Amino acid sequence: MKKILTLLLVCFQVTAFSQSTEIKVTGKITSVFGQPLAGASIQVKNATKTTSTDASGTFSITVAPDAILVVSFVGYQKQEVPVAGKTAIMIALEPAETGLGEVVVLGYNSQKKASLTGAISTVNMADLDQRKVPDVAQALQGQVAGVQITQSTGAPGEDISIRIRGEGTIGNNSPLFIIDGIPSRDISFLSPSDIQSITVLKDASAAAIYGSRASAGVIVVVTKTGKKGATNIDINYFNGIQKVANLPKMLNRDQYMNKMEESWNNSGFTGTNPYTADKSRTDLANTDWQKELFETGRSQNLQVSASGGSDKVQFLVSGSYYSQDGIVVYDNDQYKRYNFRTNIRANLTDRLSIGTNLQFSYELQDKLSSKGDAPGIIRHALIRPPVIPVYKDPGDPTYKPGDPFTDLPFYKHSDQANGGWESNKYEYSSNPVALAYFTNDKRNSLKTFGNVYAEYGFLKDNALKFRTNLGVDLNMTHNKTFNQNFGDDDGGGNATDKGQGRKNRPNGLNEDRGEEYTITWNNTLNYTKAFGKHNISALAGTEYITNYASSIGASRSRFEYVNTTFQYIDYGGTQTDVWNGGNGSEWGLFSLFGSATYSYDARYMATVNLRADASSRFAENNQWGYFPSVSLGWRISEEKFMQDVSWISDLKLRASAGTLGNQEIGNYAYLTLLRKTGDQYVISRYGNPDLKWETTRQQNIGVDIGILRNKVYLSVDYFSKKTSDILLPISLPALVGSVSPTIVNAGEVSNKGIEIALNLRNNDHAFKYDINANVATVTNNVEKLHPNLPNITGNVSRTQVGHPLSSFYGYVMNGIYQNQAEITSYLHGTPNPSEKPGDIKFKDLNNDGIINDNDRTFIGNPNPKLSYGLNLSGSYKGFDIGILFQGVQGVDKYNDLKKITDYDTRPFNHSIRTLEAWHGEGTSNTIPRSTFNDNGSSRVSDIFVEDASYLRLKNLEIGYSFGSMLKRTNTGIKNVRLYVSAQNIFTITNYTGLDPESTDFFDQGTYPQSRALLFGVNVQF
Repeated sequence: MKKILTLLLVCFQVTAFSQSTEIKVTGKITSVFGQPLAGASIQVKNATKTTSTDASGTFSITVAPDAILVVSFVGYQKQEVPVAGKTAIMIALEPAETGLGEVVVLGYNSQKKASLTGAISTVNMADLDQRKVPDVAQALQGQVAGVQITQSTGAPGEDISIRIRGEGTIGNNSPLFIIDGIPSRDISFLSPSDIQSITVLKDASAAAIYGSRASAGVIVVVTKTGKKGATNIDINYFNGIQKVANLPKMLNRDQYMNKMEESWNNSGFTGTNPYTADKSRTDLANTDWQKELFETGRSQNLQVSASGGSDKVQFLVSGSYYSQDGIVVYDNDQYKRYNFRTNIRANLTDRLSIGTNLQFSYELQDKLSSKGDAPGIIRHALIRPPVIPVYKDPGDPTYKPGDPFTDLPFYKHSDQANGGWESNKYEYSSNPVALAYFTNDKRNSLKTFGNVYAEYGFLKDNALKFRTNLGVDLNMTHNKTFNQNFGDDDGGGNATDKGQGRKNRPNGLNEDRGEEYTITWNNTLNYTKAFGKHNISALAGTEYITNYASSIGASRSRFEYVNTTFQYIDYGGTQTDVWNGGNGSEWGLFSLFGSATYSYDARYMATVNLRADASSRFAENNQWGYFPSVSLGWRISEEKFMQDVSWISDLKLRASAGTLGNQEIGNYAYLTLLRKTGDQYVISRYGNPDLKWETTRQQNIGVDIGILRNKVYLSVDYFSKKTSDILLPISLPALVGSVSPTIVNAGEVSNKGIEIALNLRNNDHAFKYDINANVATVTNNVEKLHPNLPNITGNVSRTQVGHPLSSFYGYVMNGIYQNQAEITSYLHGTPNPSEKPGDIKFKDLNNDGIINDNDRTFIGNPNPKLSYGLNLSGSYKGFDIGILFQGVQGVDKYNDLKKITDYDTRPFNHSIRTLEAWHGEGTSNTIPRSTFNDNGSSRVSDIFVEDASYLRLKNLEIGYSFGSMLKRTNTGIKNVRLYVSAQNIFTITNYTGLDPESTDFFDQGTYPQSRALLFGVNVQF
C-alpha cells in the first residue's frame, strides 16, 4: 500500500511539474505564397487542446515544450510541427494537391468538390487577385472554360458582356448573379478585392435550383467575411498610366491631297482638278487627328479593410476608391467609384447565429461617345482630313475664345453658295477634339445592396438548419446631359436660332432620375447527415422577389447662360422644345424549390433539383413554370479495382440533364396596350394571353481526371442545350390597323460544345508554379422561327433557320474589274452596266449576269466558335509572377470603319492601305479604284467582314513580398508586397479595326482598350 501511495505521489509531482513548465507558443500560419490563413486549425497531437488562427493568420496556445502541433486548413496539406521549446513559430502550408475536400458554395447550399456531379467551375482566386481591374467581370476573363467575357469598349466604366456557353436566345443572354445569397443582374458595383470566391454554374443540373432566371447560367459570388482573432488591417494601393495602341496609319497631308487628286481624275469630271491647284496652298495643315485626340490616361485604386472577431462575433469593414481618366483629351471620359462594405456575424448560442452583409456603392461616369455612334468621336478622328487644323488662328474673323476649334472646312462665312466653306472638296466631318471638349454627359448611380439573415440549428447535432435571408437591391440613378452649342454657322436653324453654330443648335439639357428596388426574401431548410457509407443532403425552400422601378425626366432648350451654375431645367426656354415625362413598372416572382443529394461510399452520387416559379410577367394561365434536373456521378477511382493504380488520384464520370427558364422579358408583354387618339382610345398593341416561358433544355456529360495526387487535373465536358419558345415580335396584317408587333413564343436556338480545363501544379520545391488552361468550343444554330417571320434582318445581318444568330448577310467579293471587256462579259444580263474598270466585282451566285439582292448570301458569323485562356503563376522565395493569355477564334466582325477609311467615295481621310488601290489593269485585285463615284463599296459585302480572332497577353504581374524579413522586426507590419502590373501588352490578330475584343459585331470605330502599366503596394498589419 505504501508503494502505491509513493507511486501516485511521484506521478502527481511529475504532472504538476510538467504543467508548471508549459510554455505559451505564438505564431502565424500562411500559405507558401505568404498569404495569411484565417481559421486554420491547430491541435496538440494525441490531446484535445485546440485553437485556430485569427484573420491575420496568427494564433497562441499553451503546450508542453515537447508537444507536436497538428496544423490543418481546407485546401492545404496537413502539417505536423514539433514545438521543441520554441515560443514563436512560423508555419507555411502547402496547397493540397487533391483539392477534393474543398467546399464549393452553390448559393442556397454548398458541397464538397469531390461530390459535385454537375458542370461547375470554381475560379482560382490567386489568379483573380493578380488582375488589377475595376470590374469583377473583367477579372473573370480567361479564367473559366465556356465563359466569355467581353468589354463593350475600352472607355472607362463601360458595360461588360458575360456569356456562358454561347448565345442562347434572341433576347437577354446575361447570366444571373447570386451575391451572398441574393440574386442580382449586375456585379459591376463590387470591388474585386472584396471577393472571397466565385463559382460558375454552367449546366442545368447545377443551375436548375434558380429556375426561371438561370437559362443563361449562374455565377455565385461570396464576399469576404471576418474571422475569429485579432484585428487584421489590409491596405492595397496601385497607380498607373494607360496609352492607346494599335492605331491604324492614316494618310498625311501630301498623301491625302494626292489621293483626292486621283479620286477626282477617276470620277469622270471635266475641267481643272481642284486638288491639283490646292497642293500649292499655304493654309493646308498636316494634322494627325489621332495624335491630337488621344492622351495618356491614368488610374488609381485604394482599398482598406479591417477584420477580426471573437468566438461570438466576427466582423469585416472595407472601403475602396477607384478612379480612371481615359485616353481621350479634356477629361470628359472619367470614371470614379466609391465602395463601402461591412459584414457582421454573431453566434448568439451554439444553435442560433445572425448576421448582415451591407454594401454601398457610388459610381460617377463621364460618358463619351465610344462606339462610333453619334457624335462618333473616335470615328471622326480617323475620317477628318489632315489638311484641316485643330484650332482656328486667333486672327481669323470667325475665331471665338470659347470655341477656338475648326469645324467646317476652311470656313469664312455662313453662305456656302458664295464660298462660305469648302465642303465640296473637303467633307465637313466633325472636329473630334471639339467633340471631346464639349461633351458633357454625366451618369451617376448610388446602390445599396445587402442582406440580413438568421440561422438556427435543430436536432442534437444541428444536422437540420433553418435559414431566413432578407435582401435588398436599391438603385438610384441620375443622368444629366448638357448639349452646348458650338461649331460654325452654316446658315441653318429656325429664325430663333439664326447665327448659332451648327452643332447642338439650339443648346439643351436632358436630365432624368430613376429609382429601382428589389426585395428578396428566401427561407431554406437544409439537412445533412452521414450514416456509415451513406451521405444525404436535402434542401427545401421558398423565395419571394418583388421589384419596382420608376423614373422621371425632362428637357429644355435655349439656355441663355451655359455655365454649370445655370445648367438646370428651370433656366431653359419655356416657349418650345419643352418636354417632361415619367413612368413606373413592377414585377414579382414567387418560388418553391428543393434539392437532394445522395452519396454512397464516396463512389456513387446523385442529385435532383426542382424549382417551381410563378412570375407576374405572364398571364394567369401561364404564370407557373417548372424546372427539374438530375445529375449522376461515379468516382471510378474509389473502386477496389482502381486501388493499385496509384498514379490516378481521381477519376469521376458525370452526367446531367435538366430544364431552365428565362423570364427576362418586358413586364406587360402579354397585355393589350391602348393609346389615346383625339377623344378615343385605340389599340396600339395586341396582347398575347398565351405568352409563356422561354425554356432551355440542357444535357451534359463530363469526366474529371486527377493524376499524381492531382498535380495534374483535367476536366472535360460535352454539352448540348436547346432554347425553345423564344419570344419574337410578330407584325400583324395591315388590315388590323397601325399596331406594334405582338410578342409570341416561336423561336428555337441550339448550342453545342466541348469544354476542357487543365490544371498543372507543383509545390514540392523552392520554385512553385500553377498553370491553369482552358478552352471551349460552341456551335450556335437557329432551329426554328415563326412562319410569319422567316428571318430577322438587320443592317448587315440576318437571323434565319439553319444559321447562327445574327449572321452577316450580303454580297461576296470576286475581285476587281480589270477592263471593260470583263465587265461586259460578266454582267451579260445587265443592259448598259454602270460599273467601271477598277470597281468591285461581286459573285453572281445565280449566274444570271445581274448583281442584285438575289446574289446575297451568308458571309460571316459573329458568334465565337472557340475561346481560351492560359494562366501561369509561380513563386520563388519572396518573388511571385502571374501571366494571363486570353483569346477567341472563329469569330467575325463587320468593320464599318474600314468601309469609311478604305472604300468610301467621299473626301474623307483614308488609311495608307488605299495607297495600294487599283490604278490600272493588273495593279490590284483587292482594293478598288479611288473615286468620288460608287465603286461598289456601298453594298454590304464580305469585304468588310473580317476575322476578329485574337490572342492577347492580358496581364503580367511581378511582385516581391517582404514578409520573411518583417518577421524579425517588431514593427507590427506582417507583410509588404510591392508589384508592377502590365495589361493588354500585345495582341495578335488579323482584324484591321481598333479593337477585335469589343462586343459590337458592327464596328463603327470603337474606343480601343489601352495598354496599361501599374505600380502598387499591399501592406498587412
